[in-house]
Amino acid sequence: MNQEQVNNPLHGITLERIVKELHDYYGWDQLAFHVHVNCFSNNPTLKSSLKFLRKTDWARKKVEKLYLRMFSNVMLFLIRENFDDCILLIFQLCRD
Repeated sequence: MNQEQVNNPLHGITLERIVKELHDYYGWDQLAFHVHVNCFSNNPTLKSSLKFLRKTDWARKKVEKLYLRMFSNVMLFLIRENFDDCILLIFQLCRD
């Protein structure tokens, strides 16, 4: 396994999946607010966004950072709302 990927939380997650999930969560307007790039603000499409992000490293990194922040916020919300269920799941995983 590539040493660089060992601690990469995005390893195995495609850029297409990241953009789709961000779009589902935020919508194009909020994506453009969080990441200031034209592909999210001027006639945005998945195809045009992916094309731009694959060519533009700094923009892709901002999108990945936003995805990790969104994922963390969703996980924190789920844990707060379902704390008892999360504790039971952790105990079950530890026993296995």
